[in-house]
Amino acid sequence: MKKVSILLSAIALSSMVNAKEFISIGTGGMTGTYYPIGGAICRLINKDPKIKCSVQSTGGSVYNLNNVLKKELTFGFVQSDVVYDKYNGTGKFKDMGDNKLRSVMAIYPELLAFVVSKESGIKNIVDLADKKYNVGNPGSGNEVTTLAVFDANKFDVSKLAYRGVLTAQECPHALKDKKIDGYSFMVGHPTANITDAANSLPIDILDISGDDIDDMIKQYPYFAKGVIPKGTYDGVDRDVNSVGVKAVLVATESTSNNAVASVVKSIIENFDEYKSLHPALKSVTKESLLEGLSAPLHPAAEAEFKKAGILK
Repeated sequence: MKKVSILLSAIALSSMVNAKEFISIGTGGMTGTYYPIGGAICRLINKDPKIKCSVQSTGGSVYNLNNVLKKELTFGFVQSDVVYDKYNGTGKFKDMGDNKLRSVMAIYPELLAFVVSKESGIKNIVDLADKKYNVGNPGSGNEVTTLAVFDANKFDVSKLAYRGVLTAQECPHALKDKKIDGYSFMVGHPTANITDAANSLPIDILDISGDDIDDMIKQYPYFAKGVIPKGTYDGVDRDVNSVGVKAVLVATESTSNNAVASVVKSIIENFDEYKSLHPALKSVTKESLLEGLSAPLHPAAEAEFKKAGILK
């Protein structure tokens, strides 16, 4: 009997030693940038025998943020402006702030693209009046940022002939089928989504610039100017001025130190491989992993960045 007890104890101990922690990363639509990069990060994390990472296609920033806070996702990709509003209880989350939210790292810069069919004749935001335009699925970062740009340009969303609520993943087909004249997508470039649209019909991408946008950036410092280079997408033969935020990987203050440390360590120690996993990551530096964060760093992430000499 004693031998059986010892054997069972040994099996239990072995199971504990070999037990894997299962973590999930909420991303976005499969044709966007969040999903493939989330999958790439999981592949790096899964080199750690003690962690099993899975990637989930989701509705985007707000969905990920809410489900991380509800602990239905371990991590989530969220735009830095959405992180700011939720942590501080401002904007869309007025009086609904949550200081349990934590940043893990910045992933890459995202720029807002107002994608329109050339046939629609839309040349600027004012031209969207009486057009069928997909602002974004409710609660998505696409919707939040588009409405902020509309407000800055004093464009009333009610002027649209049709306010679309499709996910970004659905938009290229809807554009091709003339169900919409255009759509917004806040994303790292290039993205398969807009490439698919450009391969289906002639498209253009609207400029987002001017004094009103400058004022918006002063008011909301997590926004920054950026450029989508000419030739990124077929038919767009000029540099497109835009505004952007950072895609940030978030967790909560109670997310396990082990899980957070594994994520950060996996990326830092395999950084060259990480940068090669998607075109949106080419301009990323180790230092930029800490730029644009609008919620405090998780302590385990902070410790890993300090170990690597990236954070003093």
